[in-house]
Parts: sequence; structure tokens; C-alpha cells
Amino acid sequence: MRKGAKAAVIGSVFAVMVGGAGYGAFNVMSALSGSEGGGSGSGGPAAVKTGPPSGAEVKETSTKFFAAWEQGDAAKAAAYTNFAQKAQESLAGYHDDAHLTGVKITPGAATGATVPFSVRATVSFEGKSKPFAYDSRLTVVRGETTGKALVDWKPSVLHPEMQEGDTLVTGESASPPIEAVDRNNVVLTKEKYPSLGPILDALREKYGDTAGGTAGVELAIHHATEGAGDTALVTLAKGKAGKLRTTLSASAQAAAEKAVARYAESSVVAVQPSSGEVLAVANHRADGFNAAFQGTLAPGSTMKIITAAMLIDNGVTTMNGPAPCPPTATWQSQTFHNLTNLAPNEKASLANSFMRSCNTAFVKLIDEKPLTDESLTTEAQTRFGLGQNNWKTGIPSFDGNIPASGGPDRAANAIGQGQVQMSPLNMASVTATAMTGTFRQPVIVSPKLDDRELATAKGLPSSTSAQLRAMMNLTATSGTAAQVMAGLGGNIGAKTGSAEVDAQSKSNSWFTGYRNDIAAAAMTQQGGHGVDAAGPIVAAVLRTGD
Repeated sequence: MRKGAKAAVIGSVFAVMVGGAGYGAFNVMSALSGSEGGGSGSGGPAAVKTGPPSGAEVKETSTKFFAAWEQGDAAKAAAYTNFAQKAQESLAGYHDDAHLTGVKITPGAATGATVPFSVRATVSFEGKSKPFAYDSRLTVVRGETTGKALVDWKPSVLHPEMQEGDTLVTGESASPPIEAVDRNNVVLTKEKYPSLGPILDALREKYGDTAGGTAGVELAIHHATEGAGDTALVTLAKGKAGKLRTTLSASAQAAAEKAVARYAESSVVAVQPSSGEVLAVANHRADGFNAAFQGTLAPGSTMKIITAAMLIDNGVTTMNGPAPCPPTATWQSQTFHNLTNLAPNEKASLANSFMRSCNTAFVKLIDEKPLTDESLTTEAQTRFGLGQNNWKTGIPSFDGNIPASGGPDRAANAIGQGQVQMSPLNMASVTATAMTGTFRQPVIVSPKLDDRELATAKGLPSSTSAQLRAMMNLTATSGTAAQVMAGLGGNIGAKTGSAEVDAQSKSNSWFTGYRNDIAAAAMTQQGGHGVDAAGPIVAAVLRTGD
């Protein structure tokens, strides 16, 4: 926790909540303006308004809320929200813990029930003051219990970068600042590489105390998520930055930033197969979450790299061995289909079914002896170093989940659906392992920095690795990835994927590939097929190997 500052938790538990719309707000509002319960002259209850708030109600509620906030009256401002206790604690902390005064709020033109606004204030602490300005927005909703027009309270109303459980505080920084540099000593800043913001915060949180710097005084968001690090908003007194060398490549990072910016809800990671060092990590997401390292989503057909390795390592088939591709395949009452317009091929080899991404071929082969419900899990753990919750990359990360599954999920897991969960980091590592035959746990800072012990796995037999490289090369030159990988020279390989998600109209787009000594994987939520969104992102990063 930050030194010298008390933190009011944003979104702390509201013990008495009825109907989700503001029981506490009803009580406070009643105290301010009289009970809603009495009807005029009849003694019966007054009619509770329903439906969306009118334009007049939106303006009146937001105006009163802003005025109370400016005055520093947390209780009064909170009374105009649908979560009064949460809002009051947060607004009180805005003054008491963040030390923000002289608040001036300028509302913009409402769009429906949403009101954008600008905030200007002064942050003051121990004789030091600086201006603080930012933009946010709020939405006015109808209270389900009261029928009143109320501000829909969320931490982002207070500041757009705040999430549930975050605190806004001013004081001596929790960690000294760092000057992060890439592998070639190029300085990495969130201003130049915006996607690195959460990563740099996490690095500062973990290594700030040991990088040789001294703490400053700042206004910051202290995130509730473990390992997320603080987000500095205003620096009142600079500390001395300690230098921290990362494994990143500024050129690869710049390409990754530019590539993900083209697609909403996208993430990409690039690693160096020969070392396991992370070369780039970028996210383009509305929530600011580092899904590139911590995402937990089904990887679709990119999973077939691991499944193919399992089939080869267990003697079920080989690259040139049989892997028939029928129109459908049924496994324990569940019928699996291929992509639309994929022609069946009953005489297909594993290489052919892999390069065309035939689901039914892989579903049919998982029934072959000696495979069991545990075979895919064993392959992922022992060969690819996945799913044991022991990666130590230098910042918070997820190392995959490939559970042993029976029933229909055994087949679904084999094609990257079912219960399998991966991140782009995991799939970039899978590709690097397939390419080299050796598992090298990804790192973003050297393990020598803090003597942390990295995860290990025995990797792949040389024959298996050679067959995977050949199949991925065929996919990149003649298969589903050929269009995306066109124009990339050198030693290349790829695998496409798309993962269907309940309640989504479009599948998640996945793509992983390698070129020379770069392996990259990307994911775009609701991006469609692998070549539609994730593929172009990966190709852009692989081009940095020129």
C-alpha cells in the first residue's frame, strides 16, 4: 500500500442492497427531500416512475451531482447516485486521500442519458501543488426502487482509469520510478508506447525498490488487482528513476502497437524462440487489461499445434500418415463440423488436415489408442511447459489451462474449444517450442535480476519438432495462412484459429506464426477467422525481423 496515505476503497462492499438500483440511495434521498411513500391527499403510495430518464431529468440530476461534487459534499453528491454508500466513500476519498481541491466540473452535451464532462482541480500535499485535469462521463438511470433519475455509480465516474476496488491517493509513491529500456538501451515510455502503460506500472511495482531509484510524491491510482502496480497521474515531487533493462525490442514493440490499433479488443505477443525473451507485448482494449499476458480464452485451431504433437509423440500418426477429413465427426453424442466450404478429404494426411485446419480429422484421431482423457494435458505440460501455474515472466502472467477432460470436451479441447484456455503469450511460446523443439519459459526481464526460478519442460523430440515446422510451413505457404504470410521471406510457419464463444455473433480470431528468430501470436475478440484480424497483426510484427 502507498506510504503516508490512507486509501478509501472504490467499490467497497455495500452490505444492504435491494433490487440492485439503490436502496441506500433511496434512504439518503428520502432524508434530503422527504419520503416518496405518501401520495397526495390519498395516503396511498405515489406512482413510481418507469422507463428511461427524460432529457430534463438527465440534466437536473447530473447538474445537482456535479454541484455537490464541486462543493466537496460527498454525502449530498452520493445521494444523487444509485449506489450511495460506494459513491460517498469514493467522493470523500477524492478530497481526504487524494487531496484534490478547487474542483471545477464542466459538462458537455448529453448523448441520450450519458453526459461527458471535464474536471479541473488542484492536488496539494505537504506544501506542493499542481493542477490536475481529465475527462470522464456518467450515465443517468432510473432507480428501480425509487423511480428517481440517478447517476449510475461506477469508479470510472471519478476517473476513467479506475475500476472496481481501485483507490485514488496522493503521497509518497509506493515504488520508486523506473526508467525501463529495451534490449538495445532504448528508453521505453508509455507516452511513446501507450500499450506498455500497464506493463511498465507492473514492472515498477515489482522492481522499483531494487532498481536503484528513490520514491517521489504523486497522485496515483492504486489498483486492486494484485501485481497491477500504481498508475501515476500527477507527479508533485520527482523521485530518482532506477534503470531497468527489459528484453523488449523497441522496433518490434512499435510494430505491435501500430498493428493492434487497427482492431478493437486485440492483443499480441512476440518472443525470441532461441532465448524465450519477450520482444513485444501490446494490447488495444477498452478495459486496459493485459490480455496478451493474462488472457484466458479458448485458442481455437491454434491448439492443433499441441494436438498434432500429441498424435505424433504417441504414435497415432505422422505428418505423412493418415488423418481423414470427413464432413462431420461425432464424439460421445456431440457432432463437430468443419469451416464452411472446407471440402472433405477421406484420404488426407495429417499435414493436409493441419494446413487446411480440418476439425473432424483431429476429432476422429483422439479416439485412437493409446490416447486417454489425460493425453493432451500431459503433452501440454511435459513438452510445452503449459498449465502448471509456475511461469515467472517478471510480471503477472497466465501459463495456460489444458485440463484432462472426458465426454465431448475431450474432442473440443483437441481443436481449441471446450475447457482449454490460453493467452497470446502462451501461444507464442507454443510456436517457439514447436519451432526449436526446446521449451524456454518466456521472460520480460532477465531472471538474473531477482534470481527467480523459471519453469522447465522436456520439450519435443527432434522428429516431432521437424514435422511441426514442416506442417506450419505448409500452412504459411499453401494453407489457411498463406494470404496473410505472403511476402514474408526466410524460415516461416503459421497456424490459424477461430474460437466460437456463446452469445457472440462472431468468433474470436487467433493466429500464431514464426519467422526466423521471432515467434508471435495474436488474439482479437470477435475478430472472425484467424486471417481476418489476428493474422495481419502477427504478420506485421514478424516483418520487424527484416
